[in-house]
Amino acid sequence: MTAQHAFADALLHWFDQHGRSHLPWQHNRTPYRVWVSEIMLQQTQVTTVIPFYERFMAAFPTVHDLAIAPEDTVLHLWTGLGYYARARNLHRSAKTICADHDGRFPENLDDLVSLPGIGRSTAGAILCLAMGGRAPILDGNVKRVLARYYAVEGWPGQRTVSDQLWALAEHHTPHQRVADYTQAVMDLGATCCKRTQPTCPTCPLQANCSALATQNQTAFPGRKPQKPKPSRQRWFAVAIRSSGEVLLQKRAANGIWGGLWAPPELSDERSAREWLHHNVGVSAAECYLGTPFHHVFTHFKLEATPVYGRCAENQTHSPSVKFDDNDLRWFGLDPVPSVGLPAPIVRLLKTLGNDA
Repeated sequence: MTAQHAFADALLHWFDQHGRSHLPWQHNRTPYRVWVSEIMLQQTQVTTVIPFYERFMAAFPTVHDLAIAPEDTVLHLWTGLGYYARARNLHRSAKTICADHDGRFPENLDDLVSLPGIGRSTAGAILCLAMGGRAPILDGNVKRVLARYYAVEGWPGQRTVSDQLWALAEHHTPHQRVADYTQAVMDLGATCCKRTQPTCPTCPLQANCSALATQNQTAFPGRKPQKPKPSRQRWFAVAIRSSGEVLLQKRAANGIWGGLWAPPELSDERSAREWLHHNVGVSAAECYLGTPFHHVFTHFKLEATPVYGRCAENQTHSPSVKFDDNDLRWFGLDPVPSVGLPAPIVRLLKTLGNDA
């Protein structure tokens, strides 16, 4: 038996005894269900994803249901999962699949990768797990397994390292039981070859693992070079009606919190007070500061301070401002609005609701 076949056979034998079979996306496998799970699992733990996945699939059981859903509904069901571009790309891809492919997922790698938000690894997972095709995958778990087994040095985000890992993934992907192998290598990374405290004595690949041989498992894969995260300060103009409603603005589709609703964001306190004065008629002197809150993004840290302005139901405002349109709307606070909201804004609105 070649080393190539021995690797896959050992994994499959382990999978038959120890592989995961309880995850919701492992049952009634379809390209759509696998796709949604793979997108949700990007940079997110399985335990976090499961309840989001179940709610999402209950609301949108088919790709057609997702395609015709309002964006706000899609983003609302994503609230708290983070990396909201994933949800926007899911929605866009669903529309494309229904419009250009008659609701059927493309059956080749290149056409899948051409869809918004679907990379090579996600496309490979869809082909292998739901279509019976053969294609390598390289998610975070698989990178870790291969990097340790072969002691591949360097951060996988570097092109040369990524290319080496892709070549290894292709080399070891078998031609038989491809779906089981694909699930097996992901399961091994998630449950045995973990980032910290890997359980090497139970690993089916331990006999030939280069990292284990040198007792240097946690050195692989290499870590991303760390840079200090810059801090940004922002002020949110939070207008609250006496009837208990809050004014929210839908953000542009691109960028941080793209397509989500939040109080208008300004660059300084004075601008926030002026916005409230101009738009809802609250004088700058009547506005008051709330408790700052913090949120950490991938590339920076946010310190945000709410600037509150309370106004009467019929308080005048600038005639140039159109409320209740597509991007500026009054919402009730009880319950929290059923639209896409960043998690820090959900917490802010819950605080307002409790105080109302």
